Amino acid sequence: MTVRFQSLKIITEKEILPAADYIFDGKTIQPANPDTIAENETLVDCKGLLGSRGWTDLRCLSGEPGQEYRETLESLSKALCQGGMTEAVLLPNSNPPIQSKSEVAYIKNHTQFLLPTFHIQAAVTKNFEGEELTEMLDLNHYGVKLFGEGLVSLAHSDRMMKALQYLQKFDGVLFDQSQDPMLALFGQMHEGIPSTMLGLKGIPDLAEAVAVHKNLEILRYTGGRLHFQAVSTLGALAHIRQAKKEGLAVTADMSIYQLLFTEEDLLGFDTNLKVMPPFRGKKQQEGLMEALVDGTIDALVSNHIPHELDAKNMEFDLAPFGMAGLPTFIPAVVTLAEKLGYPLLVEKLTNGPQTVLGNKGEIWDSLTVFDPSEEWLFDEKSKASLANNNPYINQTLKGKIKYLINKGKMEGINE
Repeated sequence: MTVRFQSLKIITEKEILPAADYIFDGKTIQPANPDTIAENETLVDCKGLLGSRGWTDLRCLSGEPGQEYRETLESLSKALCQGGMTEAVLLPNSNPPIQSKSEVAYIKNHTQFLLPTFHIQAAVTKNFEGEELTEMLDLNHYGVKLFGEGLVSLAHSDRMMKALQYLQKFDGVLFDQSQDPMLALFGQMHEGIPSTMLGLKGIPDLAEAVAVHKNLEILRYTGGRLHFQAVSTLGALAHIRQAKKEGLAVTADMSIYQLLFTEEDLLGFDTNLKVMPPFRGKKQQEGLMEALVDGTIDALVSNHIPHELDAKNMEFDLAPFGMAGLPTFIPAVVTLAEKLGYPLLVEKLTNGPQTVLGNKGEIWDSLTVFDPSEEWLFDEKSKASLANNNPYINQTLKGKIKYLINKGKMEGINE
């Protein structure tokens, strides 16, 4: 199959290129002469559409195996497509956890024919208990290069040190959402005036900053590669920025929704806004934007944590953390582009995360195409995810994915 995308504006990390034709020949995407159209080409009119290399999400969760009522691998695949993702890193926090070859084999077998490419993050310690290490070398022989505790911080310093040492044997990457569990104990939202007004236990910035600093000191001692997930505080950003200046092999991502919500949005007790790390204050939000611009933050993630309706339909302090962020990811990008521009955002969804994964992206074999102007109603019928925990439900949003290419296949999305 040969597909010609006509009059498509491609976004690079530096600029939006003028509208031109591009050919997908079943393997790669290449610029094409608009005056020489072959008879066997399928024509796709892309006037008004924007495109780029396929996007990569470094942080999403499936309920499968074990909690398929939250999200299956198939429904997660559809949610990734709705969010514009052609690749994704799957968190290990399923039931059972992704911590042995059997779980890895299950994931590979059930995702091989889905459009997105799935990268597996396997657990560092068995059952996320922070004690006994998983068989990381054995898992690597089965193709796993990414390790972390997913939704749980690897707080045990000795296990962090040993994991960084073991991963150097095969150039693996340790992922961690760093937070001191005792400083964040019983916390429900960001520690600030709103948490006091609501009578909820707050999670201080210090909990993240202290953990990031400690883990960077361990990295200095051991060497290796460390990737911080869902960074949200100024203190953590300062430590990461300094570590990068010193040449440490450290990268970081943040949830795109940290740039759209703050602690004040929780004054209505909406449990769909109860996330981890919590939405912070305006000052932290401005600092995150600066970190995105100066390169301290390498990638934007959806932090897609699906939950069934009943899980969030309870008192705020009893509801679980998490937001199903994938179905509304592209409207979030369109909204932020007004302030940050598409080239920067696309860089944090393409080259940035691919660098974290250790890929150079020399071959153009994936494509994300979207309409930045199309409006649509996000409701039970239109959402691709099984999950209901999204604060935008029943709202009209702007920005919609139209086409995706990956694994030599093209799909029209939301048509």
